[in-house]
Amino acid sequence: MQRLKTRPQFQATLAGETVARTAHFALHRLVLQAQDVARPPEGASLRHPRPLFGVQDVWLGAMVPKRWARRAVTRNAIKRQIFAVAALNATRLPPAAHVVRLRSAFDRRQFVSARSEALCQAVRAELLQLFERSSRKALPEAALAGSAAP
Repeated sequence: MQRLKTRPQFQATLAGETVARTAHFALHRLVLQAQDVARPPEGASLRHPRPLFGVQDVWLGAMVPKRWARRAVTRNAIKRQIFAVAALNATRLPPAAHVVRLRSAFDRRQFVSARSEALCQAVRAELLQLFERSSRKALPEAALAGSAAP
């Protein structure tokens, strides 16, 4: 699994479709095209732009905005959970670029500590649900493609 690192990679992936949502998270997916992963020719100059994604693989990025998680400790804990749960589900993800985006705040009255065990468990449970929903959505497409083949 590769990690998204540049702003253009995140922007391109966010422009793709939203494949799953939960109460706090959204999963965006961009199916990689040939020009996204093509290697530039030897001695390439500015005439040949570099591809966004170097290899055809599962790419993952995490967006946890300050707007929804004010403390850095909380943002880092959520990002760690995103990458850990994605690693568990890496075999079920298709080779594409994915971004997990925090889209609403966790209730500070319920999770008083910036990085409590209860918060980590709630985040993990919701991320497992998010990846389960995304794999269920991908299964019918794969089943249809498989049934169309002779």
